[in-house]
Amino acid sequence: MNDPLQPPAGPSTQDRSSTGVPGLDDILGGGLTTHRLYLVEGTPGTGKTTLALQFLLEGARQGEKGLYVTLSETPTELRSVAATHGWSLDKIELFELVNDAGLDPDSEQSILHPSEIELGETTKAVIRQIDTLAPSRIVFDSLSEMRLLAQDPLRYRRQILALKHFFSTRRCTVLMLDDKTSEPGDQQLHSIAHGVISLDQKAEEFGAERRKLRVVKMRGIKFIGGFHDFVLATGGIRVFPRLVAAGQHREFSAVARSTGVPGLDRILGGGLVPGTNTLLMGPSGVGKTTTAMRCLLAALERGERAVYFLFDEGMATFLTRGIALGMDLRPYIENGLLKVHQIDPAERSPGEFASLIHEAVGQDRVNIVAIDSLNAYLQAMPGERFLLLQMHELLTYLNQQGVTTLLVLGQHGLVGEIRSDVDLSYLSDSILAFRFFEAKGKILTAISTIKSRTSNHERTIREFRLTANGLEIGEPLQNFEGILTGLPTYHGATGMLGSDG
Repeated sequence: MNDPLQPPAGPSTQDRSSTGVPGLDDILGGGLTTHRLYLVEGTPGTGKTTLALQFLLEGARQGEKGLYVTLSETPTELRSVAATHGWSLDKIELFELVNDAGLDPDSEQSILHPSEIELGETTKAVIRQIDTLAPSRIVFDSLSEMRLLAQDPLRYRRQILALKHFFSTRRCTVLMLDDKTSEPGDQQLHSIAHGVISLDQKAEEFGAERRKLRVVKMRGIKFIGGFHDFVLATGGIRVFPRLVAAGQHREFSAVARSTGVPGLDRILGGGLVPGTNTLLMGPSGVGKTTTAMRCLLAALERGERAVYFLFDEGMATFLTRGIALGMDLRPYIENGLLKVHQIDPAERSPGEFASLIHEAVGQDRVNIVAIDSLNAYLQAMPGERFLLLQMHELLTYLNQQGVTTLLVLGQHGLVGEIRSDVDLSYLSDSILAFRFFEAKGKILTAISTIKSRTSNHERTIREFRLTANGLEIGEPLQNFEGILTGLPTYHGATGMLGSDG
């Protein structure tokens, strides 16, 4: 099966260097082309140094020599940074390009000149170091200090070109770091580098900052474009490639499977069909989560694998609710058929969430996925338009993998006018609508299938009730009008669940 995170087939990956950053090689289709110069740019704090260290450490694991040339940090500082991630830099050569003498304001010596012959003593030391060590991987940190010491834009550009030529003759793969302190719109470095990777971070009004990576250009490589979320934590950077669903398909049987409740199966036209998604929408407390739980339990009883993503409530509350309604999910968590992830939308990026789903489907081979609820997921997104685009890609991928998807969407209001934060009806294959309604001085609940693309579903409205034995579905409420508005009128003698009639 093709990996949905891989770009289209490109050049052979045998001459590639792994970046050592989880997810980044997937974006690049195998890694960086060897013996080229690359620019890694980003404002201070975005993770450039960490990415560079991971690049050199990966080379060390593969038996390649690495050299870190630093102008901005001392070797002691670099070792301290590495120690916070649990890394040792013993196999990497650290070279401080500018020492105390080189920073003397009376010294007018520039770091680089157009030709190698005219290079200053400081740069000659670097050349001797490279010639002696013969490294396969080099990190040059950072260009902003070079820009300051060059003092002139033309000289600076000539210095970069000379440095690029020097590295090319030594068959090195080079990362040059830049903190984007140049003039806005300056694309000189972009034109010189073989590839450009840009790191960015944005502080939200609440929650953790959001970090994004983008491959601006990469010559000769088909990469996955756009922004990709990443996290910078203990252990280094991890990138979550943007999910691309196009062309990813797995063979599966599209035969409807029971929800475990005969009445619910009838409403849906036979049950839930693999490769489709069902939207459960209604006000808070009406029974959406319990219905999703019942559908998962039926799949687990058949030996299928499932994953449940909880946004709104805690794990303990979720499991206690199930036990009270005769649906104990704990044995299935213990035997590994069910995984429940409690998601904090303030701490998890949408890309990280999509990566969790991809991992569940691709590695754990789950058959059914539940997302509860989309309201909290919406709050994690920068805008409704991006939520719809991301959900479209995510649902397309799940459908093509033959996964049964349950989406819970809470609506505002209890009776009367009901509103939603976002309209996902056009993305849904089936829609189950839940409503409160008033009858005989009681608040009752009703359920109905509004839409189904795969079956000839019922168009009736039935009473719906939660009991200690699970879900109960009553007869069609034929003698009521206005149930979906929450303010019905009664004409007849339809028996209600739990009534003496």
